Amino acid sequence: MPVDFEVQSTLHVGIIMDGNGRWATGRGLPRIMGHRAGVEAARRAVEAAPDAGIGILTLFAFSSDNWRRAPAEVDALMRLMAVYLENETTGCAARGVRLEVIGRRDRLDAKLCSAIAQAEAATAAGHRLWLRLAVDYSARDAILAAARGLRELSRDALERAMGPPVDLLIRTGGERRLSDFQLWESAYAELVFTPTMWPDFDASALAAAVREFRGRERRFGSVPQVPVYRQQAWLD
Repeated sequence: MPVDFEVQSTLHVGIIMDGNGRWATGRGLPRIMGHRAGVEAARRAVEAAPDAGIGILTLFAFSSDNWRRAPAEVDALMRLMAVYLENETTGCAARGVRLEVIGRRDRLDAKLCSAIAQAEAATAAGHRLWLRLAVDYSARDAILAAARGLRELSRDALERAMGPPVDLLIRTGGERRLSDFQLWESAYAELVFTPTMWPDFDASALAAAVREFRGRERRFGSVPQVPVYRQQAWLD
């Protein structure tokens, strides 16, 4: 995992892209149509992120728990991810987007693994946005894997192994839970939950979430600084 990534902004935003299936069902469409619309929403988010001041964007594309879904839906999702990578790699490289896929790869098919490897290699020089796609991802499994790879277990060592901390975590679709996403990295993240389904999430919604984040006071366990006023002369 790269740890020396230089970007114009250090703001790390993680997004749980939820609501694709419900978006489609509510319109009388097959669930796969919602996932296709979700791919377009992901493209919009990636394009809008740098202008919103985001340097790192982590998108939760496929949870390890999602293997429990119907095989036909899982197969369709895997094909969509492969197509997305094949279609977007050239554009990402041109826009300075560095793409990385996090999560397990041993359960992905060969075509998707090949698309991942090619996309990562082709975009390795990008320094405008670090785009991380979480595929077959479980935060608990990621923590275990990182801990097992350490020579000496310490908080600092695990921090380095886990990757950049999340500043702002957004979940679309109206649910209010983390669902095993970026648990270690989100220890001090600001949380924004929106009822907007992921296919309807656009650049303005992303900018609004970032504005809300910037309006919050992040104290990390400390207390606000209280200004010290000079005493009145008659009290001296």
